[in-house]
Amino acid sequence: MARVELKSLNKIYGSGSHSVHAVQDLDLDIADGEFVALLGPSGCGKTSTLRMIVGLESVSSGEILFDGVSVTHREPQGRNVAMAFETYALYPNFTVEENLAFPLEVRGLDAATRRRKSREIAEILQITDILGATPPELSGGQQQRVSLGRALIRDPSVFILDEVMSHLDAHLKFQMMFDLKRLHRELGRTIVYVTHDQVEALALADRVAVMSDARMQQVGDRNTLYNRPTNVFVADFIGEPPTNFFKAEVRIGKDRPVLVVPDSDIRLTPGPAMAQAVMESGRSAVIAGIRPQSLHLSQSQGALQARVAINEYLGERSMLTVTNGSARFQCLAPPEVRAGVGETVQLDYSPDSIMVFDPESEALMG
Repeated sequence: MARVELKSLNKIYGSGSHSVHAVQDLDLDIADGEFVALLGPSGCGKTSTLRMIVGLESVSSGEILFDGVSVTHREPQGRNVAMAFETYALYPNFTVEENLAFPLEVRGLDAATRRRKSREIAEILQITDILGATPPELSGGQQQRVSLGRALIRDPSVFILDEVMSHLDAHLKFQMMFDLKRLHRELGRTIVYVTHDQVEALALADRVAVMSDARMQQVGDRNTLYNRPTNVFVADFIGEPPTNFFKAEVRIGKDRPVLVVPDSDIRLTPGPAMAQAVMESGRSAVIAGIRPQSLHLSQSQGALQARVAINEYLGERSMLTVTNGSARFQCLAPPEVRAGVGETVQLDYSPDSIMVFDPESEALMG
């Protein structure tokens, strides 16, 4: 196990006018034994960051430390990092046991040791029943477990997982998430997990590092990212369905500001802390955000009303797309709600669920 520190990390591909700044001034501190996910859309810089940690990409500037010792310029074999990819990269003519044992064979370990360690890893991954099979005979989930086992058998200081569940169907993905959580709990390894899937990141990781446009946007646990997103991007990227955003004008009410959405009847009243931040900012216009989960159907006169445009029945819930004037947004409802297109619904919300962002920087106020 190891503590991993990334300090002012930069990666630039190419040079001059043809250069691409893939990672910009990235700082991240991963505790010994922590499970951290790098989350972001394609092209955000997460894979380049991962490859620099492993040593597959050189560092343009900055530093990488394991347990306080710089490994910035070490070759991959000198870092004791194991990596599992989205492609399983198994040897098709080897048995599962031979695939597991291969990294130990390369190190020169004797056959008895290789066999013992392969069996131990197979027990942990619950694949002892397929040790004699070859990869073409295995399901996708089984192949992914073998791939993980081949990385784990090296007893790495840092375990890197790169989009390892992107090829799995929904059922296998759920099982693999359970297995990864169990493995982390049992082995206590430092794990860096790269994904574009927020569900995977939030379900698995102790903390999630959200990246966009080559920069780190926010690092935090699931509650922090969901309830206190640092900017519009994080608020939009974290949460399903995504946050509703409104461009709003600030009007001063009796005791706090009211956020008025033009060309609609929407008037949003933020909670005390956010209201104070709006007042202190002096802004006459802001970006207001509220998650669909925070808008609730009311049986009486709600805080705002809207007309149903779409009612999507999703089994455990219904997702309503509604309109009010020119504003179009979403809310969630119990599955038994059968609000028809064109029907008017009353909606309530807690003032504390209103998020307010600066219209220029798009940073959360307060």
